[in-house]
Amino acid sequence: MAMRQTPLTCSGHTRPVVDLAFSGITPYGYFLIIHLVFLIDTEHGKPMLRQGDTGDWIGTFLGHKGAVWGATLNKEATKAATAAADFTAKVWDAVTGDEVLTLAHKHIVKSVNFTQDSNCLLTGGNDKVLRIYDLGKPEAEPQEIAGHTSAIKKALWCNNDQQILSAADDKTIRLWDKNTKEVVKSLSFDASVSSMEYIPDGEVLVITYGRTIAFYKAHSLDLIKTVDAPASIHSASLHPDKDFFVAGGDDFKLYKYDYTTKEEMESYKGHFGPIHCVRFSPDGELYASGSEDGTLRLWQTAVGKTYGLWKCVLPGKFT
Repeated sequence: MAMRQTPLTCSGHTRPVVDLAFSGITPYGYFLIIHLVFLIDTEHGKPMLRQGDTGDWIGTFLGHKGAVWGATLNKEATKAATAAADFTAKVWDAVTGDEVLTLAHKHIVKSVNFTQDSNCLLTGGNDKVLRIYDLGKPEAEPQEIAGHTSAIKKALWCNNDQQILSAADDKTIRLWDKNTKEVVKSLSFDASVSSMEYIPDGEVLVITYGRTIAFYKAHSLDLIKTVDAPASIHSASLHPDKDFFVAGGDDFKLYKYDYTTKEEMESYKGHFGPIHCVRFSPDGELYASGSEDGTLRLWQTAVGKTYGLWKCVLPGKFT
């Protein structure tokens, strides 16, 4: 008999969870490796830091005066960045929780992303402009890249930080050369792109729009494959081993698909509202989902395995 999926529920959020991000696998203390997940409480402007394998609350970053739309951690989980409706992006010390920098913008900021060395921050938002900030020279003006005709929803570094991927409400995804600031290639869709995930290992881009989950080669934007879901999808994430992917959207369900065959492996409800974001942990042992219902849920990739707060109890071992 198949084991039942039992998610860990992280409550305590009074508003929808619209964005989340994992750091890389990080040694922390003595022989302990933890995964940190950044969780956004959008309306209160209070991004939260949690331990990735358990969902335990670590701290809250206080300082924004508006809704927080996006957040990220660097790979080492030493720096955090947030994008907000108060026309700022902020950089934080993720260890102490202290605010390090406030970067003023001309409109609402929706996306933030560190370079691999954490020295530069990429931002995008409602003023349709991509900005690159040198964090070692906070007084310097940022580099600007213009071209989108509507608000930018997501912007990510790719190809060893030599290129930039951006998704906007103009129903396009664009690949930019960082040095020339020119478009390398652009894709147009019949619906606004709802999410975008970049997988450095293999240079895979995962996007969602309408009911479609699509996979592209990130460095060329050549199509790999598409999968159509039963409902409108807001977010999808590919497992690090690329064996399968998960997606969630309007019907409150999480779907798990075989990446090779595109067959649906399972689906289940766990939220009481539309699912806004879903991401695999860096080790692939779990995935996190955030919803309109104000909860973050952690799901096991291999149900029944002892991991984090999940404990496998064999028959005859009950006490």
